Amino acid sequence: MTTAADHDAYIAAAPEAFQPSLRRLRALLAGALPDADEIVAYDMPGFTIGGSVVAGYAAFSKQCGLYVLPGAISEHAGEIAAAGFRATKTGVTFSPRKPIPDDLVERLARASRQEAGA
Repeated sequence: MTTAADHDAYIAAAPEAFQPSLRRLRALLAGALPDADEIVAYDMPGFTIGGSVVAGYAAFSKQCGLYVLPGAISEHAGEIAAAGFRATKTGVTFSPRKPIPDDLVERLARASRQEAGA
């Protein structure tokens, strides 16, 4: 994908199969972080509060990713693993056929915000 100017452009440029998942993530993150500003940084759409990027999402060739601060991932590591998702230090990857549960997305976003002190 090429660099996108905003969230709408990023989602429109993503593979069609991933677009519903990306729209869902955007809406969930916006709801969990209502005072956040939408940005595009490092070629990924994200949300900032007080200058800190607290959440982001992306589409790749075979999967999507949700990205938050490391403490949010470690705080929910057991639940992420139990649900069958792969996590890195700052992200959780998933396929559109097996999306991350909405409530987990919201909890991860709120935990990331808390870690950022925002």
